[in-house]
Amino acid sequence: MYHVVIGIDDEETHAHRCVEAVVNLPGDFDEKKVTLIHSFIDNPSGASATQVHSVREAGEMLEEHGIEYTVEESSGDPANAIVSVGDETDADLIVVGGRKRSPAGKALFGSVTQSVILGATRPVMVTGVED
Repeated sequence: MYHVVIGIDDEETHAHRCVEAVVNLPGDFDEKKVTLIHSFIDNPSGASATQVHSVREAGEMLEEHGIEYTVEESSGDPANAIVSVGDETDADLIVVGGRKRSPAGKALFGSVTQSVILGATRPVMVTGVED
């Protein structure tokens, strides 16, 4: 079983691209297992990750392909949560969505994707964005 952790933010486009990347990995769908992780930065209403539209969309796409998945949630720093879930589940791969950002934008606002790449002890796949 090939286990993939996908970091899911609020962007539906990122979720779709991440799931497409997993679907297109070599191997049969029943040989893949996915953990979707969504980290809440601010959650005053107490919502669960399964209530987040992008997480639901990712789950539905995985179900359409017969890929087993679970949903994890956390609060705080998304990069730390993604890396932690990857380590805790002994994932074979972490998948995150990328954004186009200037070097100054990364320095000022940080980058979850960059932090995952630098902090992970396992392979990380970054999906692109459309122009």
